[in-house]
Amino acid sequence: MRWYWIDQFIEFESGRRAKAVKNISLAEDHIHDHFSLHPMIPHSLVIEGMAQTGGLLVCEHSGFTKKVVLAKVPRAVFHCEAVPGDTLVYTTVIESLGEEGAKISATSHLGETLQAEAEIVFAYLNHPELGALFSPETFLHMMRLMGAFRVGRAADGGPLRPPAELLAAERQYALRKWEEAKKS
Repeated sequence: MRWYWIDQFIEFESGRRAKAVKNISLAEDHIHDHFSLHPMIPHSLVIEGMAQTGGLLVCEHSGFTKKVVLAKVPRAVFHCEAVPGDTLVYTTVIESLGEEGAKISATSHLGETLQAEAEIVFAYLNHPELGALFSPETFLHMMRLMGAFRVGRAADGGPLRPPAELLAAERQYALRKWEEAKKS
């Protein structure tokens, strides 16, 4: 099972910033598990939503050739809670890109109200065995599912397009699945 903590991108500027929304529903099990008598989204999952928004932004900037994981959260401040029926809007901005990783600033808003703000540091995964945890077709699927190519802009201002390497990996994956299905 995949855990998506954002529902869709509403802005995506390659190498610069991304904005995504998360609709909080009473139907989500974790809402009840956190405080059973006062359902709310746990702050750790708000951070994860900001991290997914920023992590996909950082990955896309490298054409998904660099895999990132959340390394640390040097600063996080929560100003209010988010409850079922709320819509969080995550905004992430790339502050720095380096050889070892990247740093973003992130905010979460409920309408005009600042709900949370954070600094998030990502580390690049360079070890070949760990890289296998990140399949190119999964990245492509996530970006499509969340509408990044629909709203996204490339660094040159043109439309954001999937990298050729991801499209090729997607075709290979589909071919493997088709061949497996034929054998069954």
